[in-house]
Amino acid sequence: MGGEFAPLGNKNAALPMLAACLLTDRPVRLDNVPRILDVDNMLLLLGDLGVDVARRGHAVTLRAASLRKTDLDPELCRRVRGSILLAGPLAARHGRAAIFPPGGDGIGRRRLDTHYAGLASLGIDCDLRGTPARLVRKKTFRGAEILLDEASVTATENLMMAAVLAPGRTVLFNAACEPHVQDLGRLLLQMGARISGLGTNRIEIEGVNTLGGARCRISPDYIEIGSLVAAAAATGGSLSIRDLPDAMALRVMERAFSRLGVRWTLRGGVLELPARQALRVQRDLGGQIPKLEDGIWPAIPSDLLSVLLVLATQAAGNVLFFEKLFESRMYFVDRLLDMGASLVQCDPHRVLVSGPSRLHGGLLTSPDIRAGMALVVAALAADGTSRIEQANMVDRGHERIDARLRALGAGIVRED
Repeated sequence: MGGEFAPLGNKNAALPMLAACLLTDRPVRLDNVPRILDVDNMLLLLGDLGVDVARRGHAVTLRAASLRKTDLDPELCRRVRGSILLAGPLAARHGRAAIFPPGGDGIGRRRLDTHYAGLASLGIDCDLRGTPARLVRKKTFRGAEILLDEASVTATENLMMAAVLAPGRTVLFNAACEPHVQDLGRLLLQMGARISGLGTNRIEIEGVNTLGGARCRISPDYIEIGSLVAAAAATGGSLSIRDLPDAMALRVMERAFSRLGVRWTLRGGVLELPARQALRVQRDLGGQIPKLEDGIWPAIPSDLLSVLLVLATQAAGNVLFFEKLFESRMYFVDRLLDMGASLVQCDPHRVLVSGPSRLHGGLLTSPDIRAGMALVVAALAADGTSRIEQANMVDRGHERIDARLRALGAGIVRED
């Protein structure tokens, strides 16, 4: 497979940026919004609250001039993890919220303690004794110094959205600094928020009385770019990508892919991946087996680890993958074993891969977004035909991935 690929907007940026419309009664327009299931469900949640939603192609305009209610729909919450991102803006601007447990991928425990502890520090009463969680903005609602007990991306985003309307100064210590957090911050700044420290783990916010409307473009999804790089490299194909994320995201990706022998060039803002690369694991000093491990930014993102692991099955050498953040992220590797991969799952967090392996097609099931895309990469690299069930999992994070891969020469069809 090979050709030119156009990534769409970052899913993990789109969801909090959609939620931010609740902070103003003015129109908020977002461009480069991916048409994926998670976004669809987020828009349904907002529409159910009373937000006016207008969607045209990859542009979405939202206006939360008046809401019908502040209680979230429990069934819609179960469909998307991003529903939790409505807690901060609902409570901060509209005074209250009823939050049902969010859904999302079954990749392990994803605690909400950091969200509610931070909101409580701002003066939002969080009654967590039953379902739903009920949030009420108190008269003491104001800025505070908050030390997050984990560098949670969604908690950082929730607290940023609440703090922009909290009187006084808020400082978030141990804040997440991923590109999608920065995208949300960029939108909030355009809306009139006063924020400094984006891209670092110390974010300062001076609260304002009101926010206005804005128009903002969502940055390209570097996870989708990494997934297509893995697919092209695993099949010996070439790839050109024109719409790229910022330089730091590219450096993080390059650091990971280069350990498996993948090289690309950047010319005039275009990423060029040559065909038929000799994939070989780059050993550590002294010939030691290397370790690819995820972590908080700018470490390798957890969302990239699954496709990197599949790519490693096609690279000569041994490499240990260490998933530190989610205890169930690696459970999809039993499908790779069935396909002929040479690997050992040491425990829920560590997998030793020895390549290259000749994979063969089989019947596969997609357990979550990232594992689903990793299995697509494995199926493309395998001999014979593979059938991937629960393809809707992949649809939650990738728009029309089958058609876009076919345009690159991949043999992939969707069965209704």
